[in-house]
Amino acid sequence: MTARNRLTDRDQKMTEILPEREVCAALELSLVPGLGPLTLGSLRKSTLKLESVFALDRRELEAHGIPSETASAIGSRRFLGMAEEILDWTARESCRILVRGLSGYPPLLEEIYDPPLILYCRGNIDVLTMPGIAIVGTRRPTYYGLQISHGLASDLATRDLAVISGLARGIDAAAHRGCLEAGGRTTAILGCGIDVVYPREHRRLTQQIAERGLLISEFAPGTSPAPQNFPVRNRVISGLALGTVIIEASEYSGSLITARLAMEQNREVFAVPGNLTSPQSFGPNYLIKQGAKLVQVWRDVVEELPAEVRHRILAKEDVRPRSPQELDLMTAEESIIVEAVAVDVATHFDKLLRRSGLSVPRLSELLLNLEMRGLIRQVPGNLYIRVARREG
Repeated sequence: MTARNRLTDRDQKMTEILPEREVCAALELSLVPGLGPLTLGSLRKSTLKLESVFALDRRELEAHGIPSETASAIGSRRFLGMAEEILDWTARESCRILVRGLSGYPPLLEEIYDPPLILYCRGNIDVLTMPGIAIVGTRRPTYYGLQISHGLASDLATRDLAVISGLARGIDAAAHRGCLEAGGRTTAILGCGIDVVYPREHRRLTQQIAERGLLISEFAPGTSPAPQNFPVRNRVISGLALGTVIIEASEYSGSLITARLAMEQNREVFAVPGNLTSPQSFGPNYLIKQGAKLVQVWRDVVEELPAEVRHRILAKEDVRPRSPQELDLMTAEESIIVEAVAVDVATHFDKLLRRSGLSVPRLSELLLNLEMRGLIRQVPGNLYIRVARREG
């Protein structure tokens, strides 16, 4: 039973009467240095209202394992002004604050060992009601990894599954983009303040997620993307999801931390196998050896989801119209080009020109046509890769 389910009727009435004061109290406590999720969770369980924590004396606070200096900061209300400023700021910026134990907090996240007391949210909060799958991986992916991440996220999104990731470069960003381009809903868990764009080149992607998905952070507005924040936020990525898919991760990748956390949270772990000679394949191949579900197509993920989710998706799939196979409709010239372009290694235009024997205008025309049909993709440097086809 989750913490939210354990609230009594009297608790529910109290939180409905004084939600803003409870939110402000939670904000204030979250700003006090030395109070981690476990200590805050202990305080949350021990009192009817978070606001009453400030009435506890030092001895009572220290009984919860709170150091003397931290207890003094709580008793003096040192961070009350800052909490009120943040509350005003979130109202102006159309952000929402979710508090553990109060209405709106994700039930799945309530179940993990150390859920955040506070979640800052920007975007469509209804995304949290959708079943979600996390997709994470290396910041330095191969072209193949990018295609798999983009394509798998797209396939899951078209089947009404939210895609959850960390907005990092590489696999994470490809997953967010694949979901959005399929018209789906995606959630990005940040390792910085909700008002900070990181990395900077993801400014447009961040805006798209805020408009069509959801941005979440447990860190106060203005918090910089410090390295220690990212392993902390990984537990939220896996904690919000029914399962986590690892696509390309080196031996010391942070994605393996997310996979370990998913296992500890009793969530499904999936991995996409990779080339044995690629360093990025170490993580997923290792996880498969340890018992993670091998993923080739979206069905491999859906088959492991709770029965009600799985049955709903597969029932719709049985009546979904099948699109014609594009490769069956290609001309001889197009077939030559597609066969000359690899999935995992980019091919330069000049090499295609030599292998095809076509003129520059004709090759350019055919490449554009194939790209419009989603069979190949141009990447920087006048290079081309074949789009990995996903069956099932």
